[in-house]
Parts: sequence; structure tokens; C-alpha cells
Amino acid sequence: MIKHLLVIDDEPLLQVVVQAALEDIAGWDVGVAGSGEEGVAIALTTPLDAILLDVSMPDMDGIETFQQLQQQPQTREIPVVFLTAKVQPADKVRFAELGIRGVVTKPFDPMTLADEVARILGWAR
Repeated sequence: MIKHLLVIDDEPLLQVVVQAALEDIAGWDVGVAGSGEEGVAIALTTPLDAILLDVSMPDMDGIETFQQLQQQPQTREIPVVFLTAKVQPADKVRFAELGIRGVVTKPFDPMTLADEVARILGWAR
């Protein structure tokens, strides 16, 4: 079964790398959004199996985006994995308390990204 994911990140190059890695290696269908606002709008209208969400974005950061997703019945149950370069042990605890499924640390290896996401989400690969 093909998984449908959304990558929300304000860096166009990162969007391309993540999308290519997950589509080419895992065979998943991956959409992209360049801002939290755009990501929430897409998530409200598109069936998704998971969201990969950048923490540090201008205007609406990843935490605020996640909170908006949690307020909507249509998006509340979509698992979210944070993409971030800043991960301290206290951050991981805070993210877990928020309900984030896991964290992929930037920089990541595009060749193993799909396996890492699958492991975090409990998907067989």
C-alpha cells in the first residue's frame, strides 16, 4: 500500500531532497508545502498517512503548525515527525509531550530517510 506524506519546510532544496528520497527509495507519494499555513491547508483537503514538519520556519513555526493541525478533527490523527537541526534532550521530551511521533535530525542521510521515517511511525519497510 502506497503511503501519502506531506513535507512542510520553507527550504525548497530540502523539500526536493526529502521528496525525492521518499518517492524514489520507498515508493511513497510525497507532497510539499513551503509554509505552515500552506501545509495546514493541504492537510485539511488531502488524505495523509503522515506529515514531516520543519520546526524552524518563519511566520508560523513547526510547533504552531502542529498545534493548528491538532485543533482540526480532519488532521488531529495524522502522525507528525519533526525535521530539525536543533535537538537537545529537553527538546525531545517537549516534542513527545506535545504528541510528536518522532524527530529526524538535520542533516540526515537521504538514502536512509525512508527507513528512519518508517521506524518512527512503525511502518514495515
